[in-house]
Amino acid sequence: MELDLGAVRAFVAVAEDRYFSEAAIRLEVSQQAISKRVAKLEADLGVRLLSRTRGGAEPTEDGEEFLVHARALISLADQAVERLQGRRRPLRVDVLGTRLATMEVIRAFHADHDDELELVTPGLGAPRRSMPPDSVDAAFARVNTVTDPGIGRVPAYLEPANLLVGRRHPLARRRRIAMAELAGLTAWMPYNARASEWAEFWAELCPAFGILVDTDGPNFGLEHHIEVLGRSKDRIGFVGAKMHVPWHPDVVQIPLTDPTPVYPFSLLWRHDNRHPTLPLLIEHVRSSYRPFDPERQWLPVADREAMST
Repeated sequence: MELDLGAVRAFVAVAEDRYFSEAAIRLEVSQQAISKRVAKLEADLGVRLLSRTRGGAEPTEDGEEFLVHARALISLADQAVERLQGRRRPLRVDVLGTRLATMEVIRAFHADHDDELELVTPGLGAPRRSMPPDSVDAAFARVNTVTDPGIGRVPAYLEPANLLVGRRHPLARRRRIAMAELAGLTAWMPYNARASEWAEFWAELCPAFGILVDTDGPNFGLEHHIEVLGRSKDRIGFVGAKMHVPWHPDVVQIPLTDPTPVYPFSLLWRHDNRHPTLPLLIEHVRSSYRPFDPERQWLPVADREAMST
């Protein structure tokens, strides 16, 4: 059997992004092309790789097993092409998502260093990890411990959280809100139904401040989430203060205080990586980081020591 690398890439993209539409954006092809490639791969292998659900596409048991090999196959193919091209390749950085604060870090780095970059965006819905994927040179993630001596880590950014409410919500006219005032309110988080580094953070924060969580979906993406909050009088949501949120006339963002929750991003890399631009990125992140302030900010206990230096 000869595997089509394009079909394998399409499967990996859908498995990581959960939506055929997001995978199409990542691979710069039509959604129909993604569907056809995945269907062909399933037909060639004789197994079902993805299960379509209300919350997106999930790998089946066979899909989970094949995903490990598919990622390795793509990585090997990319490495082979890079070596044959005989030129310096861009630094590949996993920034999680183009809407996130990690993009601010990368933009600032690029402004100071005119090195070519290639960005990878698996999204905050990706499973939590303690090492960068094999296909990238560095990755941003929420990490508080690194047990592999071959992996390097530096704290990168603490992003303050903002409250997200519709204009008809009783809190909509406030300029700032203390966390204690959110006790008993319900945060609508359909994207937290699946385990991820983002979901784990809020699963620790909400009980600490008496905030109820509603994960009922389906999760149709950020635009739909904001639209629903804009119509609600009682639901609340949360976003990062640096996150690029689609504008909506009926939704407002309000800073949170006493304390301010901050989402911890770290930068990960492999010590044996010899890309010439990697040390420059590490030093930029290290020098621009502002440590955790326990008197003004809130972090889960496990993250505090890791983000305090």
